[in-house]
Amino acid sequence: MSEAAFEEVSVLSSIYCREGEFQLIQQAAQDGLMVQINSTVGGQRGLDVSLLFHLHPRYPSCPPAISVSSTGLSRTQCHNIRQKLLDQAAALPPEPMVHQLVEGLQCVQVTEKGRGAEEEVKEREEEEQWTAVLSLDHIRSRNRYISLLRRWSQQLQLNGTILLGRSILVILQGARPNIKEFCRLLKTVKVDVDSSGKKCKERMMKVLIESPSSPSCGHGLQGFVEKSYESLAELSAAFQEINMTELYQQILPSLSD
Repeated sequence: MSEAAFEEVSVLSSIYCREGEFQLIQQAAQDGLMVQINSTVGGQRGLDVSLLFHLHPRYPSCPPAISVSSTGLSRTQCHNIRQKLLDQAAALPPEPMVHQLVEGLQCVQVTEKGRGAEEEVKEREEEEQWTAVLSLDHIRSRNRYISLLRRWSQQLQLNGTILLGRSILVILQGARPNIKEFCRLLKTVKVDVDSSGKKCKERMMKVLIESPSSPSCGHGLQGFVEKSYESLAELSAAFQEINMTELYQQILPSLSD
């Protein structure tokens, strides 16, 4: 991680020093830094937004990854703000830029005008609850791996369960874009170690099934839970406990491969 990035994070913690305004989420030489800054957007309107900046180990040579969330804005509005920040970051020179990006929010105009029917339909779909079952290849550094999965599920407002046995399964429930972001993180962040002990990414992750949730599906999913099983009967019981027996039947052929 560059010295410039560490210095910038130190400066940011001094600038955004009010309670709940700044948080260092992650600090790792291999994965980079992740900081959360709570700010406002739209000038005098003062709508609250939460900004998550993932600073790659090569930052500021490459721009940060950015996520935007807000209880006062729609998903489409958050997406548009994120895209504006990404465009601005791409246009800036390779220098520390997080504070400049946050300050630039004051000039962003937030409106609902101009939204077409197609965009509104897309937003409604994004607000639906989806369920996905992922298959992981292996877990060697168990505490680190599961700790990261739990942290991502909290940040992305997903409920989930990881089932550890002959097959390693992760059940997720929440907004579809958030599930997709969870999968992206799995494949791009070093979450585990390989057979030689080197940190590695989850490149072999597979999505076994992804579909809109039925009203009763996943009724027992709360937070992010870790469970172990020793047989298919115990695995079936785990799915039954969270009202996902039908889902289990659909993925069972994949588990027999």
